[in-house]
Parts: sequence; C-alpha cells; structure tokens
Amino acid sequence: MEDLESPGAATPATDAGAVRVPDPDREDPGIDAMEEHDPFAGMTDEEIDAMAGEAGGIGAELGLLADDTPDGFRSGFVALVGRPNAGKSTLLNACMGEKVAITSPVAQTTRRRMRAVVNREGCQLVFVDTPGIHKPKDGLGSELNRSALAELSDVDVVALLIDASAPIGRGDAWVAERVRASSAVKILVLTKADRVDQARMVEQLEAARALVDFDDEIVVSSTEGFNVEPFIELVSRYLPEGPRWFPRGMDTDTDDATLVAEFVREKVLLRTREEVPHSVGVLCDSFERSSRLVRVHATIFVEREGQKGILIGKRGEMVKHIGTDARHDLERLFGRKVYLELAVRVRPGWRDDPVEIRRMGYAFEE
Repeated sequence: MEDLESPGAATPATDAGAVRVPDPDREDPGIDAMEEHDPFAGMTDEEIDAMAGEAGGIGAELGLLADDTPDGFRSGFVALVGRPNAGKSTLLNACMGEKVAITSPVAQTTRRRMRAVVNREGCQLVFVDTPGIHKPKDGLGSELNRSALAELSDVDVVALLIDASAPIGRGDAWVAERVRASSAVKILVLTKADRVDQARMVEQLEAARALVDFDDEIVVSSTEGFNVEPFIELVSRYLPEGPRWFPRGMDTDTDDATLVAEFVREKVLLRTREEVPHSVGVLCDSFERSSRLVRVHATIFVEREGQKGILIGKRGEMVKHIGTDARHDLERLFGRKVYLELAVRVRPGWRDDPVEIRRMGYAFEE
C-alpha cells in the first residue's frame, strides 16, 4: 500500500501558529531534525557521581552538590499505577499544578513512562506516570504492561490508584497482585471522589483495602483539587533521606519531541473518540526552537485507509482542528509561538510490529 502524506487541502498560512497539511512533493528546508547531545554519553555511573561531587563542576550546574540539600532532606521515586482510566495522569497534573501528561477518556492514553518532579520544602518527589495495566490484545499492549510493571521494582513508593466510581473487579485484583510483590511502600489512592457519595466511598474503600496490605491510604479528587496537597505530604513522609535528583526548575525528564507527539495524540483521541484511538501513533519528525518560535513536523500513523480519511476529514478540516488544539497546549508549554505541521500516514498492523513500536517510542526500555 502506497504511503502518502495527507493531501494539501489546508492552505499554508503566514501566521506562525498556523497548522497545515504538507504537500508530499514539497520539501521544507526550514524544518530539520535536531540532533540531541548527551553530555554523559560514554561515562560510567561512578564517573558521573564523581563529577557531581566536584565543586564548580557539572554537579554545581545541575544543583546536585551535597550542600544543595539540607540535613534530613527527603527524596525518592513514586510510581502511580492502576488500571486504565484510574486517574493517574490527572493526579500527576494536579500535583504539578500544570498539564504535563496527556489525558482522555480513552484507555491506553498513557503509552510512555513520564517522570515529573514536585519540589516542596525539605523534599523532592519524582512521580512516575505509567501506562494503565490491562490484559493486552496486541504487541503494543504487552509493551505497555512491561513498562508499567517494571516500575514496581524500582521506586520507593507505589501509589495504587483505584477509581471510586467504578466497581472493583478482576482487573484491579490482577494489578494488586503485582503491587503486593513490590518491596516499596504501598499507598491506596481512591480517585474521583467527586463522582460518588459518602456511602459509596466507604464501600469502595473497604473493597480496596482487601486487595493489598497497604501502608497508608487517601481519597482524592484531582479535578476538584481535593486532597491533592495532602497526598503529596503523605507520600513525602515515606521517602528516604537523599539528594535532589533533579535540578530546580526541571519539571519533567520527557524531551520536547516526545511532548509534541503526546499532545498531538491526545487531541486525536479527544476529537475521534471511538473511531480510531487505539490505532493511532504519533512521531515527532523534527523540532526546531528559536527565541520566538518553535517549528515542528509530526506524523500521525494509523492502520487503515479508512482511519486516515477520518483523521484528515472533509477538505482537511479534522487534521486542522487537531493541529490547532495541540498548538494551543504546546504554546503554553514552550512559552512561545508554535508552527505545527502534521501529516497522516498508514502503517498496517504497526501495533504488532516490534520495530514500529520501538520507533514510535512505545517499547519497554530495560
């Protein structure tokens, strides 16, 4: 099947924030892939630790010197786990006080592990947002489960999120079984408290408590801001003493290209709902930032021609709406105008192709 860009129905605009569907025969020399430079490439953990301890070295620049953290400073990693749509990304955004993780009513919205940093006086919490744990139906689902379950053995605290408005079933029990095997501190987080009454809340708490021998518990409503700060305070009490793992001012370890791909995919999910969501993958092909403008090209992948037609829409209207919605979030995120160019391509069966899954960044990384 020939793999084509979507037709050039949208008109290139002079506004830096415009969205257009590219002409496949035209090359835009203004958008080139940026090469990432890793200053730690080739270095061992011991060498990096040594540099972090040298006064005036890279450790000073990153804020990792011993005198940067007072006595008794607590820090650690906190995994947010649960079934799809348990409210993990919404809680993460509420803890951050801004949107850094995409959300939608569609299962498997979160496909990439994201680390987000919350700093409070005397502590630093690194939240790890994981894909919803579920019974996989394809290769992609298996990779998402591997990614989520791997975090259980590599964090200080596991927060198991359970939706207060949905009956606790076999899926929750399956996730809880994996949580029980973790040596980390275990906290029950009952989410979406705004959707149920007090009687239902008590009933859900009792059922959830039977799943795992939790060290603590809390009820929250991320959308209403209920108990979000107390949740942060509760988790921080269980963190060990340690260094500031991330420098002040760093909110997430997710790179810009990945954020672009995720925000575009979120808008696809919100615009199409049940029509194409699970078949959609997004790859940021190029990212160029200047002092006043961010220029981006991203490709939306689907599995069938019919899905491609839905995403492009009549006269390119759907893909223009998707791009405009994504651009608004990206301009807020990057603090400058964004020129976003989108293409739609067909990749039959990509969700069962390990090469494609890895290329799009959804594969589990050891």
